[in-house]
Amino acid sequence: MLKLDNVSKRLGQFALLDISMEISEGEYYVLLGRSGSGKTQLLEVIAGLNEPDSGKIWLNGEDITRKKIQKRKIGLVFQDFAIFPNMTVFGNIAYPLHSSGIDRKMIAEKVRNISDEMNISHIINRNTHNLSCGELQRVAIARTLVTSPELLLLDEPMASIDACLKDDIKKVLRQLNKKGLTIIHVTHDYREAVSLASRVGVIHNGRIIQEGIPDEVFRKPVNRFVARYAGIRNFFRVKFIRKNGSCKASCNDNLVFSIPDDNYPSEGIVILRSDDIQIFSGESFTQRENTFKGRIRDIIPSEYGMEITVDAGELFFIDITNDNFRQQQFMEQSEVWINFSPEAIISLQGTN
Repeated sequence: MLKLDNVSKRLGQFALLDISMEISEGEYYVLLGRSGSGKTQLLEVIAGLNEPDSGKIWLNGEDITRKKIQKRKIGLVFQDFAIFPNMTVFGNIAYPLHSSGIDRKMIAEKVRNISDEMNISHIINRNTHNLSCGELQRVAIARTLVTSPELLLLDEPMASIDACLKDDIKKVLRQLNKKGLTIIHVTHDYREAVSLASRVGVIHNGRIIQEGIPDEVFRKPVNRFVARYAGIRNFFRVKFIRKNGSCKASCNDNLVFSIPDDNYPSEGIVILRSDDIQIFSGESFTQRENTFKGRIRDIIPSEYGMEITVDAGELFFIDITNDNFRQQQFMEQSEVWINFSPEAIISLQGTN
């Protein structure tokens, strides 16, 4: 559907560098990155607002690298909505159709149809200056969709929307995608990627550093940057040891982990997800691999229950449910045991 081949673009001191990616028809692709990583710049190159310095862009097999934005059949919804404040909702949605040669009756029909789909028919004659952010976002999406784009680009679509309205917009976007619309959605929010993407890419310093289905990317990040985006807090610099046919990771000579058999370098970084660590107050599991005694240093509420920090020679950040926390009655300074399977340990390819 969309293909970029080694696309580069310098913009002042920043540059997109050798971006290659393929988006299939009907895919919901989320591009995840921090501010300044190149997310918006890449959307603008795809949309035709900026031409690449090098590389090629294809849409449905057609080379659109130098094609004007009006001829690309690509819709772009800006982060700030770009709504015309002096027009009604109807006027905003109808605006891109006036230069298309469509008569007024057909324009009105198209606007009504897309307004029904976006559930904004009840505000169609209102001025836009007193609309909520959620309503403005729907109007902005409707104005883009009324031109029947083959590809929808969304630049931080949730950034200006209250938390209570985000689920409504997500539902709208899922429905559009289910109807076959191909979407590229850029965001800095990991949770948006998890809840919407059929495939996700992570961009950093103008390069896409990892792509895949969300579970693959966030459970097996290729480097420290992606791991931090996935909310992973347990990082350990280790020396890899192969002895008697098994693999170990020695962490600052304090702890030695059993790890999956692989071709490791002499040193590196391993990570461990907080929800892959078990914590218990008794010694029932002390015969298992990777079981260590420690002391609770901190307990704080988290998004999914409680986060417990345990000092077992190294600090471990552990997520448990509220039910588990109440059952075991953990307290700060209590002695506990922690356990994790060798397969839960992931070796990173890079340290950035």
